[in-house]
Amino acid sequence: MFCRIKSGGIIGIEGFEVDVEVDVASGLPQFHIVGLPDKAINEAKERVRSALKNTGFQLPLKRITVNLSPSHLKKQGTHYDLPIALGLLKLSIGVEVREDTVVLGELSLDGKINAVKGVLPIVLSLKRAGYRRFVVPTDNEKEAGLVEGVEVYGFSSLKEVVDFFGGSLEKRPVSLSVRDILWQVNSFSVDLSEVYGQHQAKRALEIGVAGMHHLLLIGPPGAGKSMLAKRIVTIMPPMSFEEALEVTSIYSVAGLLDPKTPLITQRPFRSPLSNASDSALVGGGTVPQPGEISLAHRGVLFLDEFPEFSRKAIEALRQPLEDGQVTVSRVGGRVTFPAQFLLVVAMNPCFCGNYGNPYRACVCTPLQLKQYQKRISAPIMDRIDLRVWVNPVEKEELLSMNSGETSESVRKRVLRAVEIQRERFKGSSTKFNSRMSNEEVKRYCVMTQEAHNLLRSAVEKLDLTARGYMKVLKVARTVADLEGEEKIASHHMAEAIQLRIKEKAPTL
Repeated sequence: MFCRIKSGGIIGIEGFEVDVEVDVASGLPQFHIVGLPDKAINEAKERVRSALKNTGFQLPLKRITVNLSPSHLKKQGTHYDLPIALGLLKLSIGVEVREDTVVLGELSLDGKINAVKGVLPIVLSLKRAGYRRFVVPTDNEKEAGLVEGVEVYGFSSLKEVVDFFGGSLEKRPVSLSVRDILWQVNSFSVDLSEVYGQHQAKRALEIGVAGMHHLLLIGPPGAGKSMLAKRIVTIMPPMSFEEALEVTSIYSVAGLLDPKTPLITQRPFRSPLSNASDSALVGGGTVPQPGEISLAHRGVLFLDEFPEFSRKAIEALRQPLEDGQVTVSRVGGRVTFPAQFLLVVAMNPCFCGNYGNPYRACVCTPLQLKQYQKRISAPIMDRIDLRVWVNPVEKEELLSMNSGETSESVRKRVLRAVEIQRERFKGSSTKFNSRMSNEEVKRYCVMTQEAHNLLRSAVEKLDLTARGYMKVLKVARTVADLEGEEKIASHHMAEAIQLRIKEKAPTL
């Protein structure tokens, strides 16, 4: 006797179709699972056996073979428990499971169905393959219900599923108003107006967010670098529905999705500690899982105390900064995760932290200063568009406690600049000025003669690399967009050049 139950698997954050083929034949009682299963799937035999028994069913005392097809792809996770159990019940008591129904779910020993990881990307991928009916755990029903045009049924126990397919239990598919969820106004517990002073740094944040330009904040401890970074998401444009699904898919695969809030509508802000390994940043594990840079996709990756990260971890940022994705190779496979994020790094200027501090003297020797600054390689530094010195707030400004511009007012200017870029790059894969190709830079970075002369002078005096030259042009384009100007003027170019150099630490 043979039957087939439809399920799905994951490679990276992409789902694929899996046929759970169950065969029951005469012979000594045995239970085999084949088709490149991982250890969690092999352990499904005991979970399925106990779940069937405690639900009132018996495992057939015959030779049982389960094949997960296609057999050349590695299978992982615990979501094959439920389709395996339904396959056995279909052969033993005749439970009818429609061929167009995709089944996902982990079984506990008492027959309850537990939540699993990666449901959203599986449903998205199998919908593209033509499937419209999905059976998932109750805790995953809202997540799966985010996909429009499918029927999602959530169940909490194996008995409920059997009764549903047997016709004794009626159940309506999950109904979610996902667009209403998305367009709810994001509320933040912090605001840019809470940061006193730091006008140049705030301006750099605005430019960085408007064009997705990577940003370095350098200055002594207590100047407000972390405080500024944590407020960047408050001035970022809201995510589109497609972007929200991308981010939610990553968090689903990582097992970080809250069942109560299935759709992530606020841009991520990830801030790993400086002792994080390169695997923690780019992703890793026996079976590759997304790391911090992928969890920051469409949001902000903030690396505080940047020189304190290991050299290997810092250099691992090169590929995602250039390509917007990261490839992780492990024994369990080779996968690619998206990684389009805004990188914001903060660092002290020296070991003691007081180089350039107008209120405290630096005690570092020139050699120590050079050694500290060399922790960040030139290729990584060259990939950072904006570099801002964050001085301590002047005492008069701090004591006055005058609130600055709110996040909402800054965000309005950012949104106007982002809308200009949407129109500019319509029909192209480019979304922001920072991602322009060289050909697009030639086409869109039209400047006045005064701006051209200023850039020529900067190239000669600052010894800009080819990458640095292109980044100055892209930043100048964003500055002009914030003012709604078609041509890059000299004051736009001057600001872009100023944000490429550092006033207090010229040796960086």
